Amino acid sequence: MTVRTVRRCRHSDADPDLERAVTEYADTLAAEFAERRTVLVGAAYRVVGSVVDAEDVVQEAWLRWSAADRGEVRDVRAYLIRITTRLALNRLRQQKSRREQYVGPWLPEPMIAAPAEQDPAALAELADSVSMAMLVVLETLSPLERATFVLREVFDLPFSEIAETLGRSEAAVRQLAHRARAHVHARQPRHQVDKERHGKVTEQFLRAAWSGDVQEVVSLLAPDVVLVSDGGGKKSAALRPLHGAEKIARWLVAIATDEDQAALFEMRRMVVNGELAFVAYDGDEVDSVGYFDLDEAGLISTIYVVRNPDKLTGIPTRDQLG
Repeated sequence: MTVRTVRRCRHSDADPDLERAVTEYADTLAAEFAERRTVLVGAAYRVVGSVVDAEDVVQEAWLRWSAADRGEVRDVRAYLIRITTRLALNRLRQQKSRREQYVGPWLPEPMIAAPAEQDPAALAELADSVSMAMLVVLETLSPLERATFVLREVFDLPFSEIAETLGRSEAAVRQLAHRARAHVHARQPRHQVDKERHGKVTEQFLRAAWSGDVQEVVSLLAPDVVLVSDGGGKKSAALRPLHGAEKIARWLVAIATDEDQAALFEMRRMVVNGELAFVAYDGDEVDSVGYFDLDEAGLISTIYVVRNPDKLTGIPTRDQLG
């Protein structure tokens, strides 16, 4: 039975028992999807790197689910993840021309964890798979490698199901998984940074930048630090990644101490993408979201700053925070 069948029954002269049965079926269908919606948005987001696109993908997945033959569904969660990932892969391919015309570096869209993911254990798992650093690494994979990595490493689906999802042989999928895993491993930090240290460095950095203390900022940066900023041509941002502690420190301090801007800005710390980030507000509106990666010495090795307003709609405004 599908939702279309349910609708036909509702508009027919079916007896009350049948009408009640199909209504219960439709309700069950909707409840099963709603129960897994957060997981599906997360799956799509890991593939496309955009909350808006992920939401669209999940809406399309609902349409597919409502028309599916339930007799062929053995595992609802796995089935929905496979549908969603396949649709997300299509969306990722459609993004190609948009990415090619994008002004400056492209960074994934910041995402606030859903309420169901707010407990410490869920946040820890979330940070491992949707941190800005991880998403940037995933951007360097081919679409098929990225989808395979998400399905295998994040959701632990069997290779046979991944092969069915992607329309590839199981041997080909195993090779995709091997390449993706090796690629991610080579680019992932090989150390874990203490959250307390991360928070302390973030506070020191923001305080030093806003006070105009270039040397204090430099002291917190690794010599080979890289800054990637995404303005999308709609906000001021570096059109190419910046390299080097001195250069980056002076660039950031110049922005932070600009009299026309600094007086309007308010900085807040917030958990975004499962990790500590800083959010800059211009009045009530979100101006920027920034992330720091720290090296094994506790120095900032990478700075990601998202300023494109189209990518900040999921971050609470200052009024919403209270």
